[in-house]
Amino acid sequence: MMHFTAIARVPGDPILGLLEAYAQDPNPNKFDLGVGVYKDAQGLTPILQSVKLAEQKLVDGQLSKSYIGGHGDLRFGSLLCELVMGADSPLIAERRVGATQTPGGTGALRLSADFIAQCLPGRGIWLSDPTWPIHETIFNAAGLKISHYPYVGADNRLNVDGMLAALEQAPKGDVVLLHACCHNPTGFDLSHADWQRVLEVVRRRELLPLIDFAYQGFGDGVEEDAWAVRLFAKELPEVLITSSCSKNFGLYRERTGALLVCTADAEKLLDVRSQLAAVARNLWSNPPDHGAAVVLTILGDPQLKQLWAEEVEAMRARIAQLRSGLVEALKPHGLAERFAHIGVQRGMFSYTGLSPVQVQRLRDEYSIYMVSSGRANVAGIDATRLEALAEAIAAVCK
Repeated sequence: MMHFTAIARVPGDPILGLLEAYAQDPNPNKFDLGVGVYKDAQGLTPILQSVKLAEQKLVDGQLSKSYIGGHGDLRFGSLLCELVMGADSPLIAERRVGATQTPGGTGALRLSADFIAQCLPGRGIWLSDPTWPIHETIFNAAGLKISHYPYVGADNRLNVDGMLAALEQAPKGDVVLLHACCHNPTGFDLSHADWQRVLEVVRRRELLPLIDFAYQGFGDGVEEDAWAVRLFAKELPEVLITSSCSKNFGLYRERTGALLVCTADAEKLLDVRSQLAAVARNLWSNPPDHGAAVVLTILGDPQLKQLWAEEVEAMRARIAQLRSGLVEALKPHGLAERFAHIGVQRGMFSYTGLSPVQVQRLRDEYSIYMVSSGRANVAGIDATRLEALAEAIAAVCK
């Protein structure tokens, strides 16, 4: 008997497919604007100097590779809570926030999905339209009912009114996933005033916020990007936060992240964390620790932390310069107004507004690779070839 006969081949990940196509393209002037990793001026995804120094300290001083427990390294969790919530957060002092270490931000999302499914049965989840495609697959795999709220309108602008109107229809108790900053895939972020409006709807509808915080430091700064997270944690009794160290520490393949939980009191935090440990036990038992040990070493050393902060700011500033540079390069083609939104978006990604047909032409005629939705990784732009990129965009927009 052949047991696997009926198993069909699943289509490959379209973004990884772009990476393969890019690698096989012989054009020396090609652009990779698809895969979501930071790239420096040389087109490389570098290891941060702060990370290298931390790793050297680990090589010299680490004494064991033994298991670290279901919640991971508690020192890592404590320092990450300070980074996300602020060192002076009352929640930390009152023991109302805790972190469970996970294999990256994706692991934190899956842990939150399974926790909701098992401990809060019957709750649906609301995702932005559009959102990171993996959000859909993770929460679908956990068996949650998925609904959507509009986020960007046909005019390629934030649709805050539509978002709020949709959330007003959400059943009480449902979960709403919010992007803390650097919205993926659009790059459009809510203003402080917008966040206040969202908070009021979440509070009135008694929704549980799940805040995806994957890009701390890549929007307006490490502290500035945490504004909405800290607002919700201050104003609401219960919040879930997924934190990733992939981008801001450059630890992509080390799989370093955490699920933070805010509760109304310290006793309830212990209850929730016991459930999270039980869920994690069936997912990965113990999380990988090297990346977390690196982050712990950096955040626990004032000099390394300062160096890291400077490196994050340099990455953030470079992305912002590439955004403004592209808009400037489009001016001679009469497209500055059409693509002005690129300059006000935040983070690595831009929802360009290019159609799938235009994106395909960019790939076929100019070896410019981006996701079919028109999402471009701004960090993948070569600053010395902004004019060539602008000319290609102008050509497919005629």
